[in-house]
Amino acid sequence: MVFSERTLPKFDTQSVQITKEEGLLLYEDMVLGRLFEDKCAEMYYRGKMFGFVHLYNGQEAVSTGVIKSMRPDRDYVSSTYRDHVHALSAGVPPKEVMAELFGKETGCSKGRGGSMHMFSEPHKLLGGYAFVAEGIPVATGAALQSKYRREVMGDENADQVTACFFGDGASNNGQFFECLNMAALWKLPILYVVENNKWAIGMAHDRATSQPEIFKKASVFNMVGVEVDGMDVLAVRAVAQEAVARARAGEGPTLIEALTYRFRGHSLADPDELRSAEEKELWQARDPITQFSKTLLERNLVTSEELKEIDQKVQQEVNESVTFAEESPEPDPSELHRYIFAED
Repeated sequence: MVFSERTLPKFDTQSVQITKEEGLLLYEDMVLGRLFEDKCAEMYYRGKMFGFVHLYNGQEAVSTGVIKSMRPDRDYVSSTYRDHVHALSAGVPPKEVMAELFGKETGCSKGRGGSMHMFSEPHKLLGGYAFVAEGIPVATGAALQSKYRREVMGDENADQVTACFFGDGASNNGQFFECLNMAALWKLPILYVVENNKWAIGMAHDRATSQPEIFKKASVFNMVGVEVDGMDVLAVRAVAQEAVARARAGEGPTLIEALTYRFRGHSLADPDELRSAEEKELWQARDPITQFSKTLLERNLVTSEELKEIDQKVQQEVNESVTFAEESPEPDPSELHRYIFAED
């Protein structure tokens, strides 16, 4: 083998208590992410969407495990340019995400943002960001205002936690170090979630950083750092639940490094010729959805028929999102300058 692999942290899945309802919720969310992205690839190659489109296939356990451990429509989520599935996990309806990808007025960013700039105030989605590490200061600011409202202004309802997602490449950027330092100093209620999929476009992570184990960087900020198998939704969920509880209790931030893998190229314009076939096969065998469905079946929490029903229901929902996007109106040219300032 010409590629190196870190040893995945061990996690005893059997130790996790999970109800049927919780299991089906996690499964459906991951399947929605996967089938939605597959449909995006189809629509992109059919010329229905333009620009750069970065898909999330393979990383679903990270989005689902973290975001479903938070409170919907109350806690904040900050994303990256690989943001469609974070938006879906945060509760943004698939039709609004697809319409945004089509550049339509009914999209969650009114058709102005496209693939890399999903935003939804009702769902507390702070945005997708095209620049590497760009969302880290925004998320840190969201966490600061929660703490300020609670401790200075006396608003007891201001107990929101923020989850900030970014890739392995962002951990070498200045915003990463500055913001983690501030968050640790001020004990901000935030989860910094590194989705380490081993590759920053075409550069292997371990060739680009002097300390490839990103979670260890937490130690210099006197912050809790955790490494987790990002292909195991129950492992991610357990780590996220603990970090959320700590943040909400005023005990400060956590740096979570989820070891994961993207099954497609960096974007749909990437021929994906730099990664070896052996590496791809190794990670494909760890497919988070396949693994979790086996866990649910082995525990007799669900039947294979129930899982198939969810697959079919989600596929129909994704298909309907395309119909909605195709039938939605284009933004009106007369409103070109709208949504730049907060005039509404």
